[in-house]
Amino acid sequence: MDKAEIDASGHGLQYYAKCLVQKCAQVNGQQDVFLLETDAVLERTSQLGPKPGQFYLIRNVKSGVEYNRPISVYHSQERIDPQTGFKVVSLQFLILKKGQGTQELCSSLPGDEVQIIGPLGNGFELPDGIQARSCADGGKREICIVGGGIGVAPVANFASSLPAKSYDFFASFKTGSYGLDYISPEKLTITTDDGSEGVRGMLPVAFSADVVKFHGYKVIFACGPTPMLSYVKDVAAECGIPCFVSMENRMLCGVGVCLGCTIPTIDGNRRVCKDGPVFDASVLVFEKCAPRRKPLETGVTPDLSVNIAGVRFDNPVIAAGGTFGFGQNYRGITDVNTLGGIVSKGVTLEPRLGNSGRRIVEVASGNINSIGLQNPGVPHFIEHELPEMLKLKPVIIANLAGGDLDSYVKGAELLDKSGVPMIELNISCPNVKAGGQAWGIKPEMAEKCVQAVRKATSKPLMVKLSPNAPDIVAVALACIGAGANALSLINTISAVSIDIEQGKPVFNNIRAGFCGPAVKPIALRMVYDVVAAINKLPVFNRVPVVGIGGIASWQDAVEFIMAGASAVQVGSAKFVNPYVMDEIIEGLSRFMKSHGYRTIEEMRSIAQS
Repeated sequence: MDKAEIDASGHGLQYYAKCLVQKCAQVNGQQDVFLLETDAVLERTSQLGPKPGQFYLIRNVKSGVEYNRPISVYHSQERIDPQTGFKVVSLQFLILKKGQGTQELCSSLPGDEVQIIGPLGNGFELPDGIQARSCADGGKREICIVGGGIGVAPVANFASSLPAKSYDFFASFKTGSYGLDYISPEKLTITTDDGSEGVRGMLPVAFSADVVKFHGYKVIFACGPTPMLSYVKDVAAECGIPCFVSMENRMLCGVGVCLGCTIPTIDGNRRVCKDGPVFDASVLVFEKCAPRRKPLETGVTPDLSVNIAGVRFDNPVIAAGGTFGFGQNYRGITDVNTLGGIVSKGVTLEPRLGNSGRRIVEVASGNINSIGLQNPGVPHFIEHELPEMLKLKPVIIANLAGGDLDSYVKGAELLDKSGVPMIELNISCPNVKAGGQAWGIKPEMAEKCVQAVRKATSKPLMVKLSPNAPDIVAVALACIGAGANALSLINTISAVSIDIEQGKPVFNNIRAGFCGPAVKPIALRMVYDVVAAINKLPVFNRVPVVGIGGIASWQDAVEFIMAGASAVQVGSAKFVNPYVMDEIIEGLSRFMKSHGYRTIEEMRSIAQS
């Protein structure tokens, strides 16, 4: 912390505490915009209240997200608590419900605790030579303020600090208007995409270089979507006047330490949280965004079907092995027939009782489990569980595990004679004849196992890869060379948990498998790398990839498909939300329709190019 940011006693000037929500309500006419109010009690006189344009990091204490969200101050008011003598700053935030963190903030109830840190960043200030004077004082207004969508909040806060009638205000929204309660412009111009209020259209229909020149503005202040800010910057440059814009970026610390929120400028990277969020627009470098694809025509429904190793799936969402039993457990909760496929619980040649001792530990954003492949054995599965699975609509895939080569081969031979359409070969199992090392750790071991199983069955063979392999790409290519028709990845990541009361590992086997949302970026990276390697093979040698690992939303599924996966398997997310796979299917369809993708294949692997 800079010396200027501490008081004489060495305490920070900013505020960090848990505050009670006074109010959180949906803004009239807006589905996804909420007004949240809370009070910050400043127990030290040196602590600062916010300046217009500054922001706070906020998070609901009950939140499931790890980090606070940067939210600009929409309105603030100071008072003295007569009982304590402390200064109290009443803070209002306009919040757009977008991701999980903002969704949780928007769901806050009066009395809930929110953690806030701030005020952070710089603020809006009038440049030298610019006067904020009312038209009543004579002369033209010199100040122009522009807000777009949720970006109206910080500029409206700045406007409310200026003398009434000393500025003009342009506000652009998709539908309706909000965030204009405290402003007093001489002229307010509103544009809406749908024409529900003001002028129909986007900002340029009402705000242009000609408009700026006509009114004789000498400075522009703006906040809104990046394309809008780029446009406003160009208008200011054409008019030869200064322009100050409030930028937004994802951030972790909010105090300039992590360097995660930098944006490009002509002077190099600058931190939004510390060097901004308000910047002189002339130094900013706005990257050109690729044009958005046009939505599908009205009445056209995207085709979600996929083909994996010659087997057709109605959609690319598959229940992962080990998390859906044998397809019957969730039938009392949700319609399993909507799925593209179901992978059975892992089955071995002989029945297995599984691991002794504790089997599950919940950890941040996931779980560590040590089930130990408890299953009734392949013969029992073929006679009892499989017939019931085959009555279901989704494609049924048998997950085959084993301890040695002989058990893999004999299990495959039995499955080959059954009606199961596809086998998923689990090579993450320990090879009992190789000191417990998993078959999928080394390319030569994976190749040997796949070759043997390939000879034992004519069924389409999908090989499930272990993320614990030092080189998963090499293992993947070895499996393809040995006859794999498809690959699925990843299996669980090796992990350890310690019981701090007993001072020993939680699991009897010490190591167990980590899965859940936290592994998604790792799984996505491995899928990306494997697909990139497969794409370098001759076309006739390429095989489809099914992505697995931390998939909990349709957005996650889109990422895996864009990385090159032909389909996805959903695992532990079902334990939290039994409807998650239906939601993924519906979300995929909506996304494809709105972004103009007619088939999964049109979208697949575009992030590889």
